[in-house]
Amino acid sequence: MARVGKTTKILVTGLAALMLAGSLAACDDGRAGAEGAAKQLASSLAALDLGPVALDGTETAAANEQLKAVFADLGDIKPAVQAGEVKLDGSKATVPLDYSWKLGSAEWKYSSQAELKKSGDKWSVQWNPALLAPELKDGEVLDVTTVGAKRGGILGAGDTPIVQDRKVIRVGLDKTKVDAAKVDSSARALAGLVGLDAGEYAKQTAAAGAQAFVEAIVLRGFTPEITEAKLKAIPGAVALPGTMPLAPTRTFARPVLGSVGQASAEQIEKSKGALKAGDIVGTGGLQEKYDSLLRGKDGLVVAAVPASGQDAPAEGASGEPRTLFEVPASDGTSLKTTLDLRLQQLAETTLADIGPASAIVAIRPSTGAVLAAASGPGSNGYNTAMLGQYAPGSTFKIVDSLAMFRDGMTPDSKVECTPTLTVDGRTFKNAEGYPASSLGSVPLREAFAHSCNTAFISARDKVSQQQLESAATSLGVAVEAPKLGADAFLGSVPGSAEGTEHAASMIGQGKVLLSPLAAAVMAASVGHGAPVSPQLVLNPDGGSPDGGAAPAAGASPPSSAPSSASATAPAIAKPLTKAEAAALSDMMRAVVTSGHAGFLAQVPGAPVGAKTGTAEFGKENPPKTHAWIVAVHGDLAVAVFVEDGGLGATTSGPLLKEFLTAAG
Repeated sequence: MARVGKTTKILVTGLAALMLAGSLAACDDGRAGAEGAAKQLASSLAALDLGPVALDGTETAAANEQLKAVFADLGDIKPAVQAGEVKLDGSKATVPLDYSWKLGSAEWKYSSQAELKKSGDKWSVQWNPALLAPELKDGEVLDVTTVGAKRGGILGAGDTPIVQDRKVIRVGLDKTKVDAAKVDSSARALAGLVGLDAGEYAKQTAAAGAQAFVEAIVLRGFTPEITEAKLKAIPGAVALPGTMPLAPTRTFARPVLGSVGQASAEQIEKSKGALKAGDIVGTGGLQEKYDSLLRGKDGLVVAAVPASGQDAPAEGASGEPRTLFEVPASDGTSLKTTLDLRLQQLAETTLADIGPASAIVAIRPSTGAVLAAASGPGSNGYNTAMLGQYAPGSTFKIVDSLAMFRDGMTPDSKVECTPTLTVDGRTFKNAEGYPASSLGSVPLREAFAHSCNTAFISARDKVSQQQLESAATSLGVAVEAPKLGADAFLGSVPGSAEGTEHAASMIGQGKVLLSPLAAAVMAASVGHGAPVSPQLVLNPDGGSPDGGAAPAAGASPPSSAPSSASATAPAIAKPLTKAEAAALSDMMRAVVTSGHAGFLAQVPGAPVGAKTGTAEFGKENPPKTHAWIVAVHGDLAVAVFVEDGGLGATTSGPLLKEFLTAAG
């Protein structure tokens, strides 16, 4: 066998290495360099900075300037850019670039193509604005326009429009109509005229673009305080006609409905990008609670347009905007409610001259529909009607009486009504002017009609605090209101209390609290013969109301009229029965025929049953009192409340009579 010498082996190995190197050199057709250049281009475009890219056909600084101008209207958003498969053709190559932009909830995707050129062992990118967006020409930039969605309205009973587009005047500063040096002084002057914080509005105006209109206030019409002449005296101040979703008047059900206006800085910050300056949003009430439903979703259009200052269309361009991407606006959904426009306005008119906080709530017992929830001017915009928390006073004797029925009593059962009663050292007494003829051993009906405090407090040994709580829930009070669709307080009744606190609970004092809405629910449950669950919003999820159409307008439809939902409250351990409701109705009627509310006998139509209430509060001597009255009139249950109003019969009673008489 021949032997290979050491020298020969080294020669063979070296030859093999040379052959392999030659083979590798032959395979290196430039692909690796082209792919590297393509990836660098994609990452640089994603960063909106072409600094690291070797360009052919323009200076890097000029290309970067053009890139930033093209994408300027997209703000701080950056795209995701991926380079596709490189195709080689000698010293040239092409590569697709896949863009993806997140524009709000939409995603804009498109592809462009880059051309690469090899010079020596390096690849450079052939600069072309079409790299940035489809068929983009020199002198063109992208323009992003928001297409506003039409805000949904708010409808009342029978789908009657409450909040709808109404004519307004938008007052603000047009920065194109005032010298830059005078913008600050004009902004401060306008703010002073319309009652805004001058410093804050001036800051907002300064931050806006040079061609911006900075809205200051929206008016339903000019006023003596703000006139066209006064606006013209301020350089740059203008009044532009427009529309806005508004209720019939500025105050109509405002604590319930809320209002609509431009998003505040705080709302924009909390939205985490969902809102931007100039967006119209709801504030307070239903407008805020259902803002996303009512507002819908804005659309947008991305178009290629001539850059600002471009005198003539770019070569190959028409000069007209070319739509590159479009998302249609999705209009908001109108919110359907049970509010009766006539009754709501009547309730507000009835309370118009009441100084303290006040409320009138009207409910249809057969359906639970909230027909009116008015808070008087003394509430200063607070939703007293639905959110107020007050001791209900003797209106709570409706709850006491139900608990006493369940302990075996009837309206004819005898109770002891004494002038005073002392519990653990605290003396309770009846209201001033209590008739002496109704003292002594009297039927429960008479004690209820004249509101004998001592008779009901005397029942505390037979009616526990837990029984009171149970009776309250049986009447739809101090429970959840799953069908209401609005923020509300339905009452609070402690399940345990002893001594004077339990005694106070028997006359609607102590820790017992109701809202006017809860008091109306209590009366409505008596009228319905079962616990009522109130309903205000019929389509909280934006769909059709339960059971079809909304209830027809009007205060007193036949009891057989179709309803949008069952009035009965769910998940109550021991619901009010028809027999119990009949006994309570008997006693509420006695309040009108022989008790404190005889003035209601003059109300036309169905017989009225009522219960007055006077609730003490504070530490003054004599104490201040809230004035209450609740009533059932056919298929209408009403609660009237006046804070610090004195006696229920003399303050709230006349307001109730006025409301019921006009309601018809």
